[in-house]
Amino acid sequence: IPNAIIHIPSVYLPSKNLTRGAEPGLLLIKNPSCIKLSRTLKDPTLAARKDFQREAELLTNLQHEHIVKFYGVCVDGDPLIMVFEYMKHGDLNKFLRAHGPDAMILVDGQPLQTNGELGLSQMLHIATQIAAGMVYLASQHFVHRDLATRNCLVGNGLLVKIGDFGMSRDIYSTDYYRVRVSHTMLPIRWMPPESIMYRKFTTESDVWSFGVILWEIFTYGKQPWFQLCITQGRVLERPRLCPKEVYDIMLGCWQREPQQRLNIKDIQKILFALGKATPSDGRTLVEENISRCMKTVIENQVYSTKY
Repeated sequence: IPNAIIHIPSVYLPSKNLTRGAEPGLLLIKNPSCIKLSRTLKDPTLAARKDFQREAELLTNLQHEHIVKFYGVCVDGDPLIMVFEYMKHGDLNKFLRAHGPDAMILVDGQPLQTNGELGLSQMLHIATQIAAGMVYLASQHFVHRDLATRNCLVGNGLLVKIGDFGMSRDIYSTDYYRVRVSHTMLPIRWMPPESIMYRKFTTESDVWSFGVILWEIFTYGKQPWFQLCITQGRVLERPRLCPKEVYDIMLGCWQREPQQRLNIKDIQKILFALGKATPSDGRTLVEENISRCMKTVIENQVYSTKY
């Protein structure tokens, strides 16, 4: 039975002009144009309000520890507002950059209050949590269509949750490509061939995007394909600090044929095994345990593909 949408009177909201992270306890997203991947509407028209309503109904029924919690909507004014839980450290992309080797450059030379660069064990922990959220979305037959580190949020204790079902378009406008005919904004750097060419979005296309998320994590938030245009038939190169076992997962996500890509449940299992086999300093892997886990999953994948 679908959960009822909670309607929050505007009088209970601190401000109509809140932005991401401006008020502890709340994350406010301001209008339907920020919600739908395929639309950029400035005014809440009747159609936009219907889309807003459908999106709210969907979000109300997504309940998982690695999905950003949706509190409700405020529709008694303009703009329409969606209210989400506040995640202290903001989006994962900025968090990665702030905890990477180029952190000082990226904040204009200002000192950062951080604990230094993320280690391998922390990167694997981040990736495993996102994979867990994706397993849940797949179990709900939900296709995100815009999975990327910019659309994940970080809370206390390195808690990571998938969120932003189209919310950060304005902040990361250079990550999207405008289709000439329809003027639709698409995140093609994260999209598989079938999504780019045929607008086909499935759980398998989300798996492709997850491979790009892994690449982002292990490059401390670099933009995919920043050094060249996307070329048909090519895949992103292995990041300098990325273990071969993790890059093998990426390659498994980037198989051209959707049915040949790794299953998200298997990806989560592999990442969990990698995390357990990685010392807390995050610099080396217990390769024997990891290789055994990878071999089992890949053999099962090949078997299921053949038979």
